[in-house]
Amino acid sequence: MGRLLITLGIVLVLVGLLLNLGLPIGRLPGDISVRRGNVSFYFPLTTSIIASIILTLIMMFFRK
Repeated sequence: MGRLLITLGIVLVLVGLLLNLGLPIGRLPGDISVRRGNVSFYFPLTTSIIASIILTLIMMFFRK
């Protein structure tokens, strides 16, 4: 449980640093955004895939 909390903390710090550097997290090509009238729908498909790959690599690193 301790390792998981440390890993999540490190990930949150890295995401915060990337946001401060101006990396467009959440607005990547491949993210779906639809606006019609007063309704808007946003689904971060590419962002989700990249986040999943990064988290998988981090978890694999900490398991060994």
